[in-house]
Amino acid sequence: MNPVSIGWIGTGVMGQAMCGHMIDAGHRVYVFNRTPRKADALIEKGAQWCDTPRATAQHSDILFCMVGYPQDVEEVLFGPQGILTGDVQGKIVVDMTTSRPDLAAVIYRKAQALGAAALDAPVSGGDIGARNATLAIMVGGDKKIFDRVLPLFQLLGKNIAYMGDAGAGQHTKMCNQVLIAGTMIGVVESLLYARRTGLDPDAIIDVIGQGAASSWAINNLGRRIARNDFNPGFYIRHFVKDMGIALDEARRMHLSLPGLALVHQFYVAAMAQGDQELGTQALYKILARMNGETII
Repeated sequence: MNPVSIGWIGTGVMGQAMCGHMIDAGHRVYVFNRTPRKADALIEKGAQWCDTPRATAQHSDILFCMVGYPQDVEEVLFGPQGILTGDVQGKIVVDMTTSRPDLAAVIYRKAQALGAAALDAPVSGGDIGARNATLAIMVGGDKKIFDRVLPLFQLLGKNIAYMGDAGAGQHTKMCNQVLIAGTMIGVVESLLYARRTGLDPDAIIDVIGQGAASSWAINNLGRRIARNDFNPGFYIRHFVKDMGIALDEARRMHLSLPGLALVHQFYVAAMAQGDQELGTQALYKILARMNGETII
């Protein structure tokens, strides 16, 4: 793909690495982040700073948004200096934030009315996937727009799927988060059991991580738990947001998901204890405390 002008909004734990892949591929990158210093490393690599999302859009053909919450997406797109407040004729907006499916549909319609196009393209794989460009990317919107952006998605991930109309990417991500929620509690309870019996957690993972119980969570986040590393690859506060969206969608569809609701409550407890800035593997700390264990 020939170099294009790319706008990148959101340079957090994952966004910074993802944007860096675009720069490394030789694309012209214009960047904005609410906390400017978090874009310093990208500017040192060659990105150009823009003062607002609207200014970023003015310089770019394709814009990527990777922020925290649906309200952040709304501010970036529709706020006073938002992307869609300027001339966006012919541009493509790609929201990679995990957000509400109904918001993805709103963005799609408003972009289309302005002569632009929009895709919802949330990702899975955490900080490791972002750094290694091995993310799973699930995309909703027009297939022809997906095809145009695909070479850029391929700079970020290995498992890239077009899922259907606007919002389908977000619905797919909700399926992912429901599964992750159930998997995480299994990982944590398994390793708590191992600890109580005196077994070496790494030795446990070496065995069960290669059998029927194998998962990305046990083989990656389990290793972090084993060394008491609770730093964020994906923040607890963002996972609580994601599970909340999934539960809202489930209620709308009259769908009961009791497992998800239970895990959601455990993570809400983690936030109540001040752990919202830790990684999702810190669920281990919550259940360890419940069982009288001390985690430093």
